[in-house]
Amino acid sequence: MATNLTMTSSHLKQSTPSNTPNRGSPCIGAFTIQCAKCFKWRLVPTKEKYEEIREHIIQEPFECERAREWKPDVTCDDPEDISQDGSRLWAIDKPNIARAPNGWERQIRIRGEGGTKFADVYYTSPSGRKLRSQVEVDKYLKENPEYGEKGVKSTQFSFQIPRPLRENYVKHVKKRPKLASPSDEANIITSKPLQPVEANPISWAAPPTHEGQASEQVSHAADPFGSVEAELTRKRKAESSPGEVNASDELKPKIEDAQNGDTSTA
Repeated sequence: MATNLTMTSSHLKQSTPSNTPNRGSPCIGAFTIQCAKCFKWRLVPTKEKYEEIREHIIQEPFECERAREWKPDVTCDDPEDISQDGSRLWAIDKPNIARAPNGWERQIRIRGEGGTKFADVYYTSPSGRKLRSQVEVDKYLKENPEYGEKGVKSTQFSFQIPRPLRENYVKHVKKRPKLASPSDEANIITSKPLQPVEANPISWAAPPTHEGQASEQVSHAADPFGSVEAELTRKRKAESSPGEVNASDELKPKIEDAQNGDTSTA
């Protein structure tokens, strides 16, 4: 099920090269709606009836029986009113677009082939003022409160445009990447999560002072995390207090004299 606009114009001849921009402005030639049961296309006689059906097309899917309002006795067994034979430019319209407020008119201007946009949507107020964006509508309603008093709301306006079915009708322009400012670059750098980094522990050992320390050096290399603590312990044992060293040195000659039978004292 879909709602569609079919547009035809003398500018849409198939002989026009596809790579040549067409600056003409096609016009809307017909309004069609697809039946939700048989998927056949039915022509809608007026723009007003088309907008009435489109406003609630999701909640109330269109079926051929409803076309009896303007085409008596039509059923899904009848041939479709129009087909996509390539002679027209078809465009898919947006569903559930609200009808324009009383006295207002919603208009679609189709751009020529090769442009960067398919169409422009604008509203014409009862006073003849053309509004081309939601910002302009909000500003206009604020400056003219009498419309609000009559029940006109900003939600009754939509600037969604149809989507053409012809391939490459609209020129697709690749957007250039936005250059980041120094502040943006700093934000990008600081916002990146920290990634885990593989640790490579360093093993080391002090040069051995005697043969017994050779095996200790090997154990330090095998256990890099415990080598520091082991080395500090070894140094603390080697560094004894000066008083203890002197006392042991003085006792050595006295012991030797006693062993030789000398009992004299100093």
